Amino acid sequence: MKLFIASDIHGSAYYCKKMLECFDKEGADRMLLLGDLLYHGPRNDLPRDYSPKEVIPMLNAYKDKILAVRGNCDADIDQVVLEFPIMAEYSYIALEDRVIYATHGHIYSYDNIPPLKEGDVFIQGHTHVPVDYVKDGIRFLNPGSVSIPKEDSGHGYIIFDGKDFVRKTFE
Repeated sequence: MKLFIASDIHGSAYYCKKMLECFDKEGADRMLLLGDLLYHGPRNDLPRDYSPKEVIPMLNAYKDKILAVRGNCDADIDQVVLEFPIMAEYSYIALEDRVIYATHGHIYSYDNIPPLKEGDVFIQGHTHVPVDYVKDGIRFLNPGSVSIPKEDSGHGYIIFDGKDFVRKTFE
């Protein structure tokens, strides 16, 4: 299974469209969204073309391909308008020889990891900064942000081809 992993759309219609174009181009089977889908939050500037009402139908058109977890800017009312589940704080994806633990990063994070074993993968969003490192045999990843990247990281996502994870940018 080819997995497209992205985080922190924050209601940007412009970057949501770019993300979906990349998803289609990559030919991924599923899209794993790590939260903060519709709103920008009080600490972020408004992203380009901020329009949660435009993002809703764009994401709903992919509802049968999306796996999502809740971000700190996602609210109960968002579940009313989105046609795929977004309220889980985390998701486990079981592979043959390892587990992918996906979360937003505001509860479990690099400094507060759930019980994982060597070979497992911990993926979070939240910081808007891409990460890829191994510690104690666990791989830590962050795709950065779709709409509000930090530290000059570019608007990005991660592709998992069933074997390895590769971060890419829209550019």
